[in-house]
Amino acid sequence: MQRLMEKKTYITEVERKKCQRVADAFAELEDEDIVVVDVGRYGFVKLQYYTPPRGFENDYTFTDSRELFEDLWQEWLNMQLYWLAEGTPILEEGYDEVFKSLSKDKQNELMERKQHFAKTAGIETE
Repeated sequence: MQRLMEKKTYITEVERKKCQRVADAFAELEDEDIVVVDVGRYGFVKLQYYTPPRGFENDYTFTDSRELFEDLWQEWLNMQLYWLAEGTPILEEGYDEVFKSLSKDKQNELMERKQHFAKTAGIETE
């Protein structure tokens, strides 16, 4: 009896399109060694920290656009917080403490960027 191998799909076409919008919204992260790649029926993969000749140090697979959005948002925010606190002792206390140490105006400015990314990606925010 001949067995037919059915290819399993791990992401719906609707989610694939949503994930692509999220990846496009955060395209600027590519400048920071973070690349999001559509890997077809498997979903989207976030690749981080490229070092030749080894390649990427980290990879994470996503099949849900909301999870991809939140992950990329956190990457973007952490980079901003790092740049703001670089060379100061507060950085050693972690990104949450860096955020709390910012002025309310700066905190709001960063959170407004989340809204901008969400709108661009077509994601509803909480």
